[in-house]
Amino acid sequence: MNSKTNNNMNVNKKQTVNPPKKPAGSSYTEDWINVKTINNNMIVLPNNEKVTGVKIQPRNIFILDPIQQQGILNALGNFYNLLNFEFWMISADRPVDISVYQSQLQIMLQNANTPAQYKIISQDIEKANMFVNNQVVDTEYYILFKEKNPDEIGKRIRLLINGLANCGLNASQTSNDDLRTILDNFLNGGVRTEFGTVVAE
Repeated sequence: MNSKTNNNMNVNKKQTVNPPKKPAGSSYTEDWINVKTINNNMIVLPNNEKVTGVKIQPRNIFILDPIQQQGILNALGNFYNLLNFEFWMISADRPVDISVYQSQLQIMLQNANTPAQYKIISQDIEKANMFVNNQVVDTEYYILFKEKNPDEIGKRIRLLINGLANCGLNASQTSNDDLRTILDNFLNGGVRTEFGTVVAE
């Protein structure tokens, strides 16, 4: 009797699968979140489901007349009612990169011919530096979904892009960089992490 009970207990113990332990003190984000990789514009989960979607270009409808505003809102309502799958609407802040613009200003400053030009360009450089120092961000909007079938993923992406276009909004499939930005916003307060990154020399 006791032997049988012990055997049953041993069987039960063998059937219990404990989740793998995360390494103590690991600096790698991927060791702590349920993400396998980010590839081909999709977040790949350990069960091979993919998270992807579209990034929507913001549009200020409040500068339109009331009839146009209401038309866009009605179109969006109809669009959302057509979506027959689970999705997430996400807004994420991305730091604004004006480094190219700053470099162009520096070149213009070196080529300034008059004191007036020099003064105006210098003021623009000061404004650009203030812009960067205040960590100004752009707010981006996304619709994401989770799916395993590649054909269904493509079908949903086309549905989202075309449906939003009918509402007067431009959208494109999320890029790898977009998806990393979203994860950074949720996990790291918007700060890009470089733990474990191999830098080419």
